[in-house]
Parts: sequence; C-alpha cells; structure tokens
Amino acid sequence: MSQFTQSKALKRVKPSPTMAVSQKARDLAAEGKDIISLGAGEPDFDTPDYVKEAAIKAIRDGKTKYTAVDGIAPLKQAIAAKFKRDNNLDYDVAQISVGPGGKAVLYNALVATLNAGDEVIIPAPYWVSYPDMVLLAGGEPVIVEAPVENGFKLTAEALEKTITPRTKWIIFNSPSNPTGAAYSHDEIKSLTDVLLHHPQVMIMADDMYEHIVYDDFQFATPVQVEPKLYDRTLTVNGASKAYAMTGWRIGFAGGPKTLIKAMAKVMSQSTSNPCSISQWAVTAALNGDHQFLVERNAAFKERRDMVVAMLNDAEGITCATPQGAFYVYPSCAGAIGKKTPGGATINNDEDFARELLEAEGVAVVFGAAFGLSPFFRISYAAAYDQLQDACSRIQRFCKALK
Repeated sequence: MSQFTQSKALKRVKPSPTMAVSQKARDLAAEGKDIISLGAGEPDFDTPDYVKEAAIKAIRDGKTKYTAVDGIAPLKQAIAAKFKRDNNLDYDVAQISVGPGGKAVLYNALVATLNAGDEVIIPAPYWVSYPDMVLLAGGEPVIVEAPVENGFKLTAEALEKTITPRTKWIIFNSPSNPTGAAYSHDEIKSLTDVLLHHPQVMIMADDMYEHIVYDDFQFATPVQVEPKLYDRTLTVNGASKAYAMTGWRIGFAGGPKTLIKAMAKVMSQSTSNPCSISQWAVTAALNGDHQFLVERNAAFKERRDMVVAMLNDAEGITCATPQGAFYVYPSCAGAIGKKTPGGATINNDEDFARELLEAEGVAVVFGAAFGLSPFFRISYAAAYDQLQDACSRIQRFCKALK
C-alpha cells in the first residue's frame, strides 16, 4: 500500500483555526462539559421564513437539476439589482459570479489570476483564510499590520510602502472579520488614491458584513468611492451573514467580464454550479423585504455594548468598540506573563485561549490566527444571556491569574 504524501501546495497551508476551535468546543460539549462556544462567525438567528418558503417551492417545482456553472439568470439579475440599490454600482449579468459560498468566490478569483511570485497584500488582523487561499493559489501573501492604534485599519502610508511591482491584489474587508472595524468613505478614499497610482494592483473588496453596522455608520465599498477603479475591482458579498444563510453556501461578486469569465472556467473544472435550491432561496432573499435586518442589528448592538463593557471590566483586558460585523477583538496583553492557579504560564494569546477553555469552558479564537497578537476574537452572534455568562467567566478567569 503506497504511503499518502501531501502536495507541496497543501503543505504551505494550515487548517482553519476558527473551525478547529469550534470543533474542540463541540467535542468537549459532547463529553458533557459546560461549554460556551464563541468561536464561530455564524449568526444565531434563523433564515427568514420567506426565504425558506422559496426553497421549498423550488424543490416542489423540480428546480433540482444542474444550473449554469456560475449561477442562474434570475439570481444574477437579483444580485445586479442589489449592487445598484445598495451600492450604486452598475453590473450586467455577464459581470456577476455566483459561487458555493463567499470563500469559494474569493478562491476562484485568486486561482484564476495568480502566478508563482505574485503578491497579495492582506491587512492584519485578517480573516484566517485569506493568506492560505493565496498560498494554495500559488501566490505570496504580504501581511501589513493595521494596529489597534489605527483602529485596526490600514493607512494610506502603510499601503504605499507595501506595494511592489509584483503586487497583484489587495484584499480589503470592511466591516472586518475579526475586529469589526469599518472604514469610512474618507478612509477608503485615502486608500483608493494610492491605488490609482498603481495600475497593476487589483482590489478584492470583501463586503460580507455590509448590512451589519451600528451607530449610524454609513457603509461604502471601494469602487463606489472611486469609480475609476471599476475595471480593477471584484466586489464580493453573499447571503451568509445578513440573511443568516451560512449553511446554504451562496456567495457572489460583481467585476470585470474577463475576470468573471475566468472564474467560471475555474468552477467548470472544480465545483460546478452552486446548489440549485440555494440559488432560488437567495434570489428571494435579495428581492424580498429587508426590514428584519433592523431588528437583528438592534439585537447585535445590544450584545456588542454589553460584551465590550464586561470585557473592559476584566483584569488585563482592553476591548475596542467595533462599528460592524458581530465580533470583538480584545487585547489580552495584561494577562501575558501571568500564571493560572494550576501553575501554567500565559506566554501568548494562544495560551490564553487554551487555558480559558480548560478553566472556564469558554471557546474563543486566539489572535495569532488572525495575524495580530496579543488579542483574541469573540463572536457575539449568540444569545444575550449566554454572552453575559461567558463574559463573567472571562472576568473570573482573569481575576484568578497571578
């Protein structure tokens, strides 16, 4: 029997830390332990009923066959209407790509465009999958820190210094996973002004958390701010977060026709079409009433405010207030170097997260996974009482450190 060996491409990447944390929490809960899992980036709300009904109707109508590789026409039309309605962007159906999740859309674009040695600028903290997707696609991730002092946001100066003749893409995520940081119109303009001077650089705008914003924040996406970048920008979004449709696996993007066609070519030899039933469900979601978002965002905001306040009351923890998404990214710098009652030393944020899970049963994701330490990520897409309990446990854990 031959021995399995990983490909060189696969050896360059690591498994998703967020999925690993969630699985560890599930395993401990299955053993009967009292676990509060705050690792997954998944709304705890249910998919709206009108979307479910659209899926049921699609099944009953026999819409269960293969579709066009990168999406059915009615869904592409709904996506084009969404971009016009929400972002004032004009895309025709030939400029729309639909994939099995936002991650797949991003990956398809990278595979379709990257050659060995091509660089992709990724501000840190970043979503854990960005660098590894770049590596799998044959490119080189170039990490540039966006520190807490800058609100976890990339500055124009830092971007200018990072661009080289080999830069192919910049990945731009606002509101951000893992920090919830959201760029204002003027902050985006400072970055697009830099990018106008570097015509070889394409912009991958990950807008997945567009509709989850607070405190009267006004969302904007790069090509909306600077239309001159229209032919160099892939504007990515999806149904997972706003519509609580993570398991339905539909992401989408608008961009240059040549890129969209290349992404379809990738899909034709990999996944083929996204689930037909999910496509009809998302068509209904995009075309339907969005009033439910107001109520859900109000609930997210209430949770955010409570979590931020309680974390800032924990010894050694400081937590900024995010403007969007459903994450906080607190610093645990004040806990580094301390010892647990059992004698374990907290040397870094990974130690902090591990010892917190062991001692108090609270699962969080350590900051090194997102490229910036010493921090950790909490998803507050959980019930208010559960979050309150978790924060009390974190306070107790921190108080016990010496």
